[in-house]
This record gives sequence, structure tokens and C-alpha cells, in this order.
Amino acid sequence: MAPNFLVIFLCFALGGTSGCKSPQDPGPPAEAKDYAHFILGNPGDAQTSTSPGLLLAGGGADVDEAFLWLIRKSGGGDIVVLRASGGDAYNPYINRLGPVDSVETIITYTREASFSAFVLDRIEKAEALFIAGGNQADYVRLWKNTPLADAVNGLARRGVPIGGTSAGLAVMGGFLYPGALGSVTSEEALADPYHRLVILEKDFLDLPHMAGIMTDSHFAARDRMGRLIVFLARIIQDGWASTVRGIGIDEATAVVVEGDGSASILGRGTAFFLRPGSSPEVCSTGRPLTFRNIQVDKVGPGAAFHLGAWMGFGGRSDLISVVEGRLESDSGSIY
Repeated sequence: MAPNFLVIFLCFALGGTSGCKSPQDPGPPAEAKDYAHFILGNPGDAQTSTSPGLLLAGGGADVDEAFLWLIRKSGGGDIVVLRASGGDAYNPYINRLGPVDSVETIITYTREASFSAFVLDRIEKAEALFIAGGNQADYVRLWKNTPLADAVNGLARRGVPIGGTSAGLAVMGGFLYPGALGSVTSEEALADPYHRLVILEKDFLDLPHMAGIMTDSHFAARDRMGRLIVFLARIIQDGWASTVRGIGIDEATAVVVEGDGSASILGRGTAFFLRPGSSPEVCSTGRPLTFRNIQVDKVGPGAAFHLGAWMGFGGRSDLISVVEGRLESDSGSIY
């Protein structure tokens, strides 16, 4: 380890510091331990100049170019990684891409951690924040309607870049799918939009350009076009919004959004931007969905999209419909 870096691992259990694990193996929480904290680099506050932006990642392999973008947006400051499971693997990864003042990971194990003065202080001093993968149901259970969520929203209002991958991406939209009872498949959701696993949430984070948007990750690899369309249908049918959009992102792919809403696609896969043209025709319990004419812009690396105008540049546009639970595409290809 370079001599100008310091690794600190702190375990907090209702104010105590006993029973700490090593930074390489934090292990499960013990005896009401609320959170774990790992930091690589300078534990002080860098206070660099930041630029607003969003890093929307589809899960799987991380995209180096996207994290370099996030580092530039942070001004090389202090980057905070939030998660509810796992370890500190993002610390050395981001630090290697650097330069940054520090990278720290906070793992919340209980809802009490979302009220911790220490946790809130570390988040509020961040020059960039990234929400790792895991289980978005944990994020909803532990963070929704807490000072932690308020702190993340506060960063966005101050022009601090925010990112997320997989479960982290799932909670960045204005609407989200927590998957609290298990992950629904497209086949299950299309056959019954009110399947017991289709439970949606709203009013979690309030990030720029993400109001009225639903996100999904691992998109083509896990065949999630159908279920994202069902989520959009449910939002309209249940009266949550008359206008709703969807963003599905492939693995090893990231959408980086500038402060003005213009976005670039980085990595190996495709980002899918969905815009329904009308309300669903059939969206009810126990009946297959019928929902026609959803415009889908399929945008790959090197192409661009603008979230404000909802318009792609350099990609492909398609109309996808669901008729009695079956996906149909004007181009002949769903993905």
C-alpha cells in the first residue's frame, strides 16, 4: 500500500467499536452492529468542485470509462459507495482508476444506520456517491423515508454526481421495483400484471431527470423487456402517473447523464428507452396484458440520448406491443 494512503475500518454497534472484522472480510453484522465503514485514502474532507450528473449502470461487469467519468465529475474528491451487503471491493477499484482524495464504502445493516450522525456526515461530505448492487428491497427497507435518503437527495441538489448499478440503478428512478417477495420474470408479469411479485414503489429518491422514469438492469441477458413494460402499464393503470418512461440497461453497459439531460452510452451493450404512446387496453388481475405501441429507442455505445427531449441520436427506434401477454415488435426483434 502506498504510504500516503490510510485504510481505516470501523465497526459501530450502538456507539461501540468492539468485534471488528478485517477490511477484507467484514462478515455479517454481530450483536446489533448497525453498519461497517471502510476508507482508502485521505479520511479528511477534500471539498473539490463537482459537476452534476448521473451514472446509470446495468449490472454485471463495471465499465471503467463510466467510473472515470464519475471521478472527473467529482473533481477527484471523496467518493462514497453505499450498499447493504458485500464488502469494500469498489474502494481499490475506483482508487486504481483515480486520482481521488478517497474512496469509502458504507454498508448499512439496520435501519438505525440511516439515522447515524457518522453515516450522514460521510455522505454529506461526498463529492460523488455510488449505490452498489445487491438487493434493492434492502435499500427500500433500510433507507426509504430516512435522513440517509434525504442526504443523497441533498447531494444531487448541490450538483454532486450520483451513480448506481443493478440494485443501485433500480432505486434511482422516480418509480422502482423492490422485488421484496422475489424477482418476477417477464413471462409471469405479462401473463398477469397483478402477479403477487409485481409490487412497485415510488417517492424514494428524487434525482434530476429521473422523475416519471422506471429503470431495470441486466436487461437483455435476463429478458426483462416484458416486465418493464408491465411495470409501466401498472403505473398508468393504478393512477400513479399518466405519463411514464422506462430505461432498461444491458449488463456491462452504462448511461452517463450530464447536468442538462444529455446522455452517452458506454460499455458493450445497449440501453433501451421506452415511451408508451397510450394507456394499456387490458391491465387487470389474472388476465394477460394488452398494451400497444410502446416506442423503444435502442441506443448502443458511441450513440447518445437526451432525457429531456426523450430522443435518441445514432440508435434504432422500434414499436413494441403486448397483445394478450405476447411481445410483438415492428422490427421483428425485441432486443
